[in-house]
Amino acid sequence: MTTTSKRPLTLRDVSDACGVSEMTVSRVLRNRGDVSAATRDRVLAAAKTLGYVPNQIAGSLASQRVNLVAVIIPSLSNMVFPEVLNGINQTLEDTPLQPVVGVTDYLPEKEERVLYEMLSWRPSGVIIAGLEHSDATRAMLGNAGIPVVEIMDTDGKPIDAMVGISHRRAGRETARAILKEGYEHIGFMGTKMPLDHRARKRFEGFTEGLAKAGVEIEDRAFYSGGSALAKGREMTQEMLERSPDLDFLYYSNDMIGAGGLLWLIDQGIDVPGTIGLAGFNGVELLQGLPRQLATMDSCRRQIGQTAARIVMSDIGDTQDEGEPRQQTLTPTLSYGDTLRRRRKG
Repeated sequence: MTTTSKRPLTLRDVSDACGVSEMTVSRVLRNRGDVSAATRDRVLAAAKTLGYVPNQIAGSLASQRVNLVAVIIPSLSNMVFPEVLNGINQTLEDTPLQPVVGVTDYLPEKEERVLYEMLSWRPSGVIIAGLEHSDATRAMLGNAGIPVVEIMDTDGKPIDAMVGISHRRAGRETARAILKEGYEHIGFMGTKMPLDHRARKRFEGFTEGLAKAGVEIEDRAFYSGGSALAKGREMTQEMLERSPDLDFLYYSNDMIGAGGLLWLIDQGIDVPGTIGLAGFNGVELLQGLPRQLATMDSCRRQIGQTAARIVMSDIGDTQDEGEPRQQTLTPTLSYGDTLRRRRKG
């Protein structure tokens, strides 16, 4: 069984880093006592650089750990993450561990605040979405002294453990499938990339896959805000009015893809004969559409289950010999009714 060898940072570490007493550090971090502005700034800067988080339960528990697992995700409105949470919750259900959820809205500064507050209660582990974080967040995660599992993405270097899929590979595989079916004039619609690193990586993989065959995306559109059927309808109409020769539309997620499909059906356009479509995520709610959207399952429930098992294995709350600490899962592409297959013979 693999265990985390790092110890949590202490007041002494911050004291040594900034050259003041532990008592002064304590006063600053608890916002108590008379401390000069210069000293306060020096202490806070040292604490942030180290990734130190005050222990709000110090002295109350001999183990200095509570049976909580901090789960930090970017959104609850995005239909992807509830299924991840279900996987985590199911795995922890018969254990003393309980997940507690924080939401970042894809904002690095909010992720810092959420993580800071959660770590201050000394959870047994952290499960956090993505591999991209601010320096302060990385410092806190790296010095937490507990299991840290970054989820959803494996295109990068983890701080500790990670489980997810390669989004770049997912994009490349989708591109290959589209080209194999004979589509050549391709448009892309997705979220604004700076806010969603995983969508950006899929887009990069997708364009790489097309480029290997000498094909370029002929039109693209990006939006901010939540994914919605109405947004997909609107963007699809605008793109096809602008680029009527497109024969395939690739959407960064199923919700806007479903909106595009509904608009095309309303217009009487042959799908997938005249134009093919594909989304991403394999959202079960959309199985009731008039036609099944081609999509790729992002292994959401399995990611949640695996991340929870890694935490349990690390802290010794499981009889398993140990869960592999870095796992890249393999998503499955479903052709549905919107990505035609070549006829053989």
